[in-house]
Amino acid sequence: MPTVEDEAETTAMQHGATPGVMRRGVSLLAEILRTNPWPAAGAIAGAVVFAAASVAGAVILGRVTDDLILPAVEGRPEVGAALVGGGVIVGMAVIRSAGVVARRYFGIMTARRMQMQWFNRLGDHYVEQPLPFFFGQPTGKLLAHADNDAERSAFAMQPLPMSIGAVVMLVFGTINLALLDPLLLAIGLGLFPSLIVMNRLYTTRVVGPSARAQAHVGDVSSVAHESFEGALVVKLLGLEARESTRMRAAAGDLRRERLVIGRLRAAFEPAIEALPNLGTVALLAVGAWRVSEDVITTGDLVQAMVLFAILAFPMRVIGFLLEELPRSVVSRERIVDVLDIDHRVTGAPLVPGPDGRRHLPEGPLPLSVRDLSFGYGDEQVLDAISFDIEPSGVVAIVGATGSGKSTLCNLLAGLARPSTGEIALGDVPLRLADPMDLRSAVALVFQETFLFADTILENLTLGEAVDEDRLQWAIDIAQAGYVDDLAHGRDTIVGERGVTLSGGQRQRLALARALLRHPRLLLLDDATSAIDPVIEQRILDGLREDLDTTTLVVAHRVATIRLADRVLFLDGGRLVGDGTHDELLARDPQYAALVRAYEQAGDAVVDDLPGAQP
Repeated sequence: MPTVEDEAETTAMQHGATPGVMRRGVSLLAEILRTNPWPAAGAIAGAVVFAAASVAGAVILGRVTDDLILPAVEGRPEVGAALVGGGVIVGMAVIRSAGVVARRYFGIMTARRMQMQWFNRLGDHYVEQPLPFFFGQPTGKLLAHADNDAERSAFAMQPLPMSIGAVVMLVFGTINLALLDPLLLAIGLGLFPSLIVMNRLYTTRVVGPSARAQAHVGDVSSVAHESFEGALVVKLLGLEARESTRMRAAAGDLRRERLVIGRLRAAFEPAIEALPNLGTVALLAVGAWRVSEDVITTGDLVQAMVLFAILAFPMRVIGFLLEELPRSVVSRERIVDVLDIDHRVTGAPLVPGPDGRRHLPEGPLPLSVRDLSFGYGDEQVLDAISFDIEPSGVVAIVGATGSGKSTLCNLLAGLARPSTGEIALGDVPLRLADPMDLRSAVALVFQETFLFADTILENLTLGEAVDEDRLQWAIDIAQAGYVDDLAHGRDTIVGERGVTLSGGQRQRLALARALLRHPRLLLLDDATSAIDPVIEQRILDGLREDLDTTTLVVAHRVATIRLADRVLFLDGGRLVGDGTHDELLARDPQYAALVRAYEQAGDAVVDDLPGAQP
């Protein structure tokens, strides 16, 4: 099994250390511009206005120096001209400021919209995936994709408009320098290749650590989620030191890669910052000599130095873009990878297209299963199962641990996709059923109940408006009347995952929640295992008498099995027995042995069963 370090290294190799970072970066930026054209256009327009105003301001400053400042120094000030010159400089500054505001406002808007789009796509993708998708994806990493990666994927958009403006600035600034003095232009042209080379070296070296750091963010999230989620086990088994060690290791890996990135930045950024300053000193020395030779004027030198500072700035901006681009590329490709998992691993989409959706029939749903097979990777769990269930029937699913009972329930509820075969509710294949119709018609109650950290009422209704009579009916059938005896009644907050309630209380609450929706197919996956047998008997009697639905019960208690009209006996993923409880006892020694084991384990209080001997 690959280690955390192996996975981080693989991610780096896939997303960072391979050639074509710039090509993939251009593809990412093109996608951002294509999906958010109007705010992106506003940001770019603001950057271009700023660039043009900056170059124009340098030209104006040179002219003001020759025409106003130097005459004023020589004692010939012209008040009117000074006011006009000052007004032009201020006006140009206002235009530049307007460009900056537009660039930043629309640039941030574009980046935020792109982040929101990635977040929504990931959220929709997670919701639509079947259970096997989540079995292979640690929760912490899924959260890291939806949070850290979705945010970083659009970071490169922030310097993009300024980089485009910088190109405009570079073109016009270079033309102005060439018109002023070719020698001054040569100094600038000698500096820029050095900046480009240093930026390229930095970008090449920072990609790998950035990719590994992104992978380690998911590792830290996974360790934290598992530790918090399993707090009960951690405390019970005294694993605090072990979990702390795991977190230190994961955080240490992340820290190490980010320190590598920090050292690279510390080495390259000061050098990149220093080069323009050294160029400015050289320009001042050469420019002063050219002024003394009457080749250029003092105003020309001022203009050239301002232009040089302007031309150095675009290189810093482009360097910032090149710095952010690899990290955004890595994040975007990590997102694309998880979005592609359903096509590479779990087969065709669960949700059909609009033209393929069909509504389920009214009333209790008949169930038809044909040649149903399913496996997790290479492990086959169910093998060529076929059966039919009439509407309103009560069927018990019986089998030893690992025989495929829970997997069958997940498939019947549409939570997983069969490898082969088909499931039909009424005359509608499950793969073609309208998703919303399916969720309202089929209810699955698990043995391990999930409750939200909210009130009992919210856990029952899930925020929907429910009639009081209907609510009381569901509570009565599920034998969950204890909720009204609590200190705050139905407004009692149950804590995360219902930690303040017992296992049996949680199961009854989950059953009441399912009954509120009047399901037409009810699947109980050992959903009463933590409930007292007497109370369970009342629940099952109430389901039979007051709920007109097709019911499948995964059962481990003989009392529960005997209430069913029919028993499906699974062994090793195959359907090996189908009939009433008494029929299977009489003809199937393996079934009889399993029932006897249930009795000997004390899971049922019944009379001696006829034919229980193998």
